[in-house]
Amino acid sequence: MTELVGIAGFPRCFGPQVTPHGVVFNLWAPTAQSVELLETGRSPRRMHADTEGWYQALSASAHLGTRYQFRINEELIIPDPASRFQPDDVGAPSEVFEPLLTLDGSHWKGRPWQESIIYELHVGAFSKNGTYEEVENKLEYLKNLGVTAIELMPLNDVPGRRNWGYDGVLLFAPNACYGRPEDLKRLIKAAHALELMVYLDVVYNHFGPHLNYLHSYAEPFFNSRYQTGWGPAVNLEGKEGAFVRQFLIENALMWIGEYGFDGLRLDAVHALKDKSEKHFLTEVAETVRCRFSDRHVHLMLENEANQASLLQREDGKVLLYDAQWGDDFHNALHVLLTGEKEGYYRAFADQPLNHLGRALAEGFAYQGEIFPLHDKARGERSAHLPPEATIFFAQNHDQIGNRALGERLPSLVDRNKLEQAIVLLLLNPHIPLLFMGEEAAQTTPFLFFTDWTGDVAKLTREGRRKEFAHFKAFSSPEGQARIPDPSAEKTFLDSKIDWRAMTTAKAGRFCRLTHNLLALRCKKIVPFIKDGITRAEYQLSVDAGGTGMIDVCWHSVKGATLQITANFSQQAFLRRNSVAGELLWPKHTEVSASVPPGGIFVWLRHPAASL
Repeated sequence: MTELVGIAGFPRCFGPQVTPHGVVFNLWAPTAQSVELLETGRSPRRMHADTEGWYQALSASAHLGTRYQFRINEELIIPDPASRFQPDDVGAPSEVFEPLLTLDGSHWKGRPWQESIIYELHVGAFSKNGTYEEVENKLEYLKNLGVTAIELMPLNDVPGRRNWGYDGVLLFAPNACYGRPEDLKRLIKAAHALELMVYLDVVYNHFGPHLNYLHSYAEPFFNSRYQTGWGPAVNLEGKEGAFVRQFLIENALMWIGEYGFDGLRLDAVHALKDKSEKHFLTEVAETVRCRFSDRHVHLMLENEANQASLLQREDGKVLLYDAQWGDDFHNALHVLLTGEKEGYYRAFADQPLNHLGRALAEGFAYQGEIFPLHDKARGERSAHLPPEATIFFAQNHDQIGNRALGERLPSLVDRNKLEQAIVLLLLNPHIPLLFMGEEAAQTTPFLFFTDWTGDVAKLTREGRRKEFAHFKAFSSPEGQARIPDPSAEKTFLDSKIDWRAMTTAKAGRFCRLTHNLLALRCKKIVPFIKDGITRAEYQLSVDAGGTGMIDVCWHSVKGATLQITANFSQQAFLRRNSVAGELLWPKHTEVSASVPPGGIFVWLRHPAASL
């Protein structure tokens, strides 16, 4: 990226720049007529403009901690869109802050991607007060559980005190509800001391609907030629799109370089509309890889398009993105476990067993076939990718929170199915992700929550009810009235982890099961993945109801074979030829010739073992 020089030789950049001469304030406002710097306690100061739409002002009186805002066209007062911290929420003054990474002698370089066992959490709902400090206090618990990475839902600042984080309007400012930036840095440092990686979910495909002022002074930030579910797409094309690309890439570099995050998960990248010669996704990945070549930095995607081309390897080395969230695995598994067929589960209800088997063996279930919900082809061929190129989950924030009542899987299925699901999830060679509380079969809901007021709150509440109107249970006014109001504080409080419930005997038994499975994964499955997997295949035994048994085998470069057999039917099935190796699961059992309903068996044949 080209460095652009502004007043007095200082580079134009996103956000304030602290110098020996004071603070240089920067704002890209190409459609503003005038911009003033409003430094708290001082008179307004007119900012200098150039022909590219940049405004700058050098304040000799400003320093770290100074509060400031901008005034557009002598009337609209806004925060800095690249603010590094908003102590008093989005509508209040920004604070001059430099979150430069302090290495303090640490030699942490991260961990290889194959070792990732991800624990997704929402900082605000994870604990009583919802702070970075309280997450830090649970790191020992997570370490002892057996996870190797925590993934934080978006931290970018949003209006109000509670939000999932996907309605961000200030991407560079960690939400003050959870603590100060120093607290976030301390959390990451503490995690690294325990050899835990920390990933962050980032949102580059849209901005939130409330208190997003960019349209008022930077119209080219959006491209009206493309429409998304959130309005005009973020502009990534042409000369003006170059500024937007730089803004987003600088944001990614900040989280990794200045805070020390070990990787990013890019939300809904299928909504990034870009026909440039080099797609934005390629540019951001290449920039990150180049800048942090001396560290293990991992990049993940949520990508409805199932683009295997973004997950390519060369001689085993990741070129762009390490992995994509594997919704196909979840959706097929959910249909088999619950029998649900409404919403997006409809696309997996025809052949759920085949969709699950293909996802396990090849990563994606849809690899160019017509996707029923969109009536067009979805996905690219993925069988050549290693299993670690997809992240599998039985639950996550979306799959729980996008339900009208936010039910977790333990509220929908019996204990036997729940155990079958966790064994399948944690002992297959794809990267597993657990959602906070899943390790102890938590049943508290995780609902969609915001902190809107007025018209925005009303529209959000009505939109939520309209979203589920085509579901049988919510098609009537009475049914829709049962859907919690996203803006009600109770909705947020009901979504918090119930740590008292996590200490019950029932929760303890499931937590021990999760711990044992994770220990087994680290000891047996991770080395198998690191050997390199050359191929996989699956077979089905289908009953009259469309369910049945899957049998999947993965083969390593060194000649080892991992086999998982899982019966989702209500009838027993004869077991297919086993790899006749070490029985990893279940422990201390005799394997009969048949697999009972709800049964799951995992074998590992070592290279020296005989057939």
